[in-house]
Amino acid sequence: MKRKEKRLERAENHFYRGDYDEAMREYGILLKDYPDLQEARIGAILSDIAVENDEEAQALFEYYQVLKEEGNEEAERIIEEMIGSLDQALEKISDLLEGTLLGNDEPENGINYRDFKELVELRGSFRRAFEDIMFSTRVIISEKEDLLDFIRQLVDNGFNEMAMRYIEGAALAYPGEEKIQDLIEKLKG
Repeated sequence: MKRKEKRLERAENHFYRGDYDEAMREYGILLKDYPDLQEARIGAILSDIAVENDEEAQALFEYYQVLKEEGNEEAERIIEEMIGSLDQALEKISDLLEGTLLGNDEPENGINYRDFKELVELRGSFRRAFEDIMFSTRVIISEKEDLLDFIRQLVDNGFNEMAMRYIEGAALAYPGEEKIQDLIEKLKG
């Protein structure tokens, strides 16, 4: 096995183990010696992304490996487009969390439900979007139907304890609401 392939394999192994600094170092050495090596360039980019977003970078890396194994000649282009989409989504999330997309009449200490639903669409799932914001901001809900939808999404995505806290508050605010009872039954089941 050539030196280039050995170093590339070593970099990939570091990446798989979650040792992103070491993977970045290996990819950097490869790029110094082989500046046009696309595998090293993508590996370096994904290593950089992984420092802040491990799960996304690992998923992209694994998909990239599958594309390469299948002999897809477009593997690098496909992954670069996906990285670009991820960058755009992360930028949008940052904008949402900083309040730049909130109207002037919106509180700055949270994200309104409409914007949160947009974030869900960008991230591709309620779970991902909620995990992105759950420790840094709060979702501001002003409509009963939005509250019920939010609680249902919490239940459907396994945030049962949090859903129960919301249900307790909703039950006090909307006594006798059938949908709340349905959610309680769903949690019990």
